[in-house]
Amino acid sequence: KAMCSGKLQTALLVAGYFVYLLVGAAVFQALERTAEKQEKRAAAQMKEAFLQNFTQLTVAEMEQFMANLIEAIQNGVYPVGNESQFEESNWDFSNSFFFAGTVVSTIGYGTLHPKTAGGQIFCVFFALFGIPLNIVFLHRVGKMLSLLCKKLGKFLYEKGMRKKKITFLTLLFFLATGILVFLCLPSVFFQITEGWSYSEGIYFAFITLSTIGFGDYVVGKQSDRKYFSYYRVLVAIWILFGLAWIALLFNL
Repeated sequence: KAMCSGKLQTALLVAGYFVYLLVGAAVFQALERTAEKQEKRAAAQMKEAFLQNFTQLTVAEMEQFMANLIEAIQNGVYPVGNESQFEESNWDFSNSFFFAGTVVSTIGYGTLHPKTAGGQIFCVFFALFGIPLNIVFLHRVGKMLSLLCKKLGKFLYEKGMRKKKITFLTLLFFLATGILVFLCLPSVFFQITEGWSYSEGIYFAFITLSTIGFGDYVVGKQSDRKYFSYYRVLVAIWILFGLAWIALLFNL
């Protein structure tokens, strides 16, 4: 009964956690998408005016254009390419879910952030309850994975192996498996999808899973590359389970 109850609690926690992220993503999308469209439209108009009059601009007007351009880029608007690119939203559902995941995991790349007053206030409350929920989620998943460690240890003990050796081999096994699954293989995936070098993929994976999150490398941000649907959702799930693996290592 206790085991069934524990499994039910874990299932409810995992389901509740992902529902929380899905609801957060939907709210961020609703609050930010319209404001972003207006910002992109303004950036497109600024670019068009510049291309029509750039030979007649004064130094002061050029400086103002550069300041406006820098501000647009800092807000995640990149006025490059044709007009159809302005229709692609940084706040589609995939990006919104990715952002929600980086908020509760405290990675915070800084490349995508809410700009409306409503979005910022919601982000405060979303993080306030989401970060503790994320800690509980990681602890529970780490605990479930540690049960696998105990089963592996019990199996080796029954084979006549000494406890110290079992502890070392169990830790080594989960360390090596985690490095392969959460660092080495994803880096190949990022190399293919993002066009990074393998070392850049390893660097991004480590900086992300350690929750340092400099923001110098972020997935799905290159305007000249085509990404498949829900690419960033998949990356967000990789981050969450990668953090659970790190929680497992702490438990061990």
